[in-house]
Amino acid sequence: MSTSPIPPDALLRRLEWTVIRRLDGLLHGDYRTYFRGSGLDLADLREYQFHDDVRHIDWNVTARLATPYVREFNEERDLTAWFLLDLSGSVHFGSEKAQKSGVARDLVAVLARVLTRHGNRVGAMLYTDRVDTVLVPRSGRRHVLHLMHAIEQCTASPPRSPEGTRLGDLLAAAQSALTRRVMVFVVSDFVSAPGWQRPLAALAQRHDVVAVRLYDPLEMALPDIGLMVVEDAETGEQVFVDTHDRGFRRRFAAIAERRERELRAALAAAGVDALELATVDDLADALMRFAELRKRRVQALSGKPLPAHLRAAS
Repeated sequence: MSTSPIPPDALLRRLEWTVIRRLDGLLHGDYRTYFRGSGLDLADLREYQFHDDVRHIDWNVTARLATPYVREFNEERDLTAWFLLDLSGSVHFGSEKAQKSGVARDLVAVLARVLTRHGNRVGAMLYTDRVDTVLVPRSGRRHVLHLMHAIEQCTASPPRSPEGTRLGDLLAAAQSALTRRVMVFVVSDFVSAPGWQRPLAALAQRHDVVAVRLYDPLEMALPDIGLMVVEDAETGEQVFVDTHDRGFRRRFAAIAERRERELRAALAAAGVDALELATVDDLADALMRFAELRKRRVQALSGKPLPAHLRAAS
């Protein structure tokens, strides 16, 4: 997850060897357990039978004919996934080898390639200080490269905005544009002006939403290195701080911890799955852990018994 400029094709080849090959063994043949398609299309109506799911009863037809009728569906097995990618100023930060924007790029490249290898389609909305780029869903490796190139263009010069990030604008735009049920990955550090929680919850009511929260360890606790300049990545404002002051470091950590609690509570209240991804994490390991947790949740919702190793981890 290096931040050095690597051509998209070379980067994707590297990710295919280092990450995607490791994920293939986990996801191959069972990706629908983790990522569900857009749902069911109405095919026909017929009389209710004893074994039918009562949720499929068409109550309007039943009332007119005085006989229970159920709706039959054609299953749409192909998956369409959308990436809502926050590339605002605060995402261009990293205390070690990788920036949050580089982690986001690699994550999107890996997930997009895993999905398109199975014939599914991926689209994207890229946000800088506004919804900058929209890529309509397509499949294939070439489309993944096109997506990576678009990310590279958006991250070439980090945006400055006196108003800061308005993540709600991106979520509201997606809510208007995505008319059919899809899989949605919201990739952001969630450093944003207030007001994004409601559009996220509204998006999750219609779509299967995963919030990928990016962060850097230095955002949680400051090291004791004396005087340093801290710059607001959104506005460019700079201030001097004394990290040798133990009280200052303690207050900084307390504020960070409170923000963590509030963010996790907001994501839970919105009803979305959450993947926390640090700039120092191994991407493949993080995705494999998340896949196990997601499989556990899907199986719990379906009423199927969990495998023994997942019951033990519960």
